[in-house]
Amino acid sequence: MYLRTMTDTMTLLDIHTHRLPAVPGTAVVSVCPPDFRPLPGHLYSVGLHPWHIGEAGHTLEALEAAIRHPQAVAVGEAGLDRLAQAPLREVQIPLFEAQARLADERGLPLIVHLVKAAPELLASRRRLRPQVPWVVHGFRGKPQLAGELLRHGLCLSFGQHYQPGALLATPRHRLFLETDESTLPIGTLCAQASALLGIPYESLRQSLEENAANCFFSGKITLSLILPTNLG
Repeated sequence: MYLRTMTDTMTLLDIHTHRLPAVPGTAVVSVCPPDFRPLPGHLYSVGLHPWHIGEAGHTLEALEAAIRHPQAVAVGEAGLDRLAQAPLREVQIPLFEAQARLADERGLPLIVHLVKAAPELLASRRRLRPQVPWVVHGFRGKPQLAGELLRHGLCLSFGQHYQPGALLATPRHRLFLETDESTLPIGTLCAQASALLGIPYESLRQSLEENAANCFFSGKITLSLILPTNLG
């Protein structure tokens, strides 16, 4: 069975997608527990999405079993979504925090789905004091929200669509890229981001590779991905 580690030749990792990549091990495929049927060489994130709470097989027990598999390299996407049907405070927050605890227990990063619930997310973070990275995926918020999340120690992942100022506000050691539902290659997204940042493609690529290696494959979580950054 093929599993990536920091000692492998690093490649640009798509940290969140819903499609199997053509080359196994080049993307983290996000699935829910009932759909976790790992194929050789592929990497997965398994979580209970707030849109699917209550559906068959979407249980903490199933999630806990799935993330024991060595090809599960992250928990999620878990999250808080004010637009989802499940009540935020009564249902979503307890389920999210349970998943965050599992991520901490397994030493796996948490991939966060966040929609109009930043105060609740930050309150959960203060309660739980996690020791693993929390990565807000598909971030499209304003620079002000990006700054608030970063000050509280979160990482941000950007897809095809985002506010340029938010990307510019994100320190390179907290930055990730993803395709999510986009058909654009991750290399194209990296090229677009490097142009916006005004840095060479290879420089950004190296930073992203190092972030992914530290976050997903090192076996040890680097403090630079956890501790708040002084943005002042």
